[in-house]
Amino acid sequence: MLKLQGKEIYLAVLEKEHCRQLYENFEYDSELLTEPMNIGHSITKSDDWFEDIQKHQGEKHIRLGIFLLSNAVIGDIALQDIDWKSRSCSLGMGLARRDHRNRGYGGEAISLMLQYGFDNIGLERIIANTLEQNVPAQKALEKAGFVLEGRERKAVYFANRRFDRLCYAILAEEYRKT
Repeated sequence: MLKLQGKEIYLAVLEKEHCRQLYENFEYDSELLTEPMNIGHSITKSDDWFEDIQKHQGEKHIRLGIFLLSNAVIGDIALQDIDWKSRSCSLGMGLARRDHRNRGYGGEAISLMLQYGFDNIGLERIIANTLEQNVPAQKALEKAGFVLEGRERKAVYFANRRFDRLCYAILAEEYRKT
């Protein structure tokens, strides 16, 4: 089984109970609007998410859980929409509880996933998008070596507002220089 070991966290395959825990533990941050609120999602929805992960794992994406060293699952991270021919994909990540955010766990997860993507499966380009107000995500991406490539103005609408989407990317050669 795949396990990527870090200093404070590790990444490993998500099981059905982990998906349920992430759904049960998710805390929406109304002060830092980063994604639309998913109201009314039940445990059944987490089971559907798990099934989707299993259906596409290794083909379309590689999604792993983010675990504390105590084995508690705190989030997920994915290399998604993998284009095997172009050797590129996007990176997505989420931490369920607010008290696990802004503690370096996300940055460490990004570093582990970049290493896996570039050194183990031969990717050449990884992109990541975030909203303009998600400064913690921007800092984590920049610290990991991502470069801001562009801004999609007013591209996302939720919470009765329009937000800019920031588009970041890192190339294999840039990763290897860091």
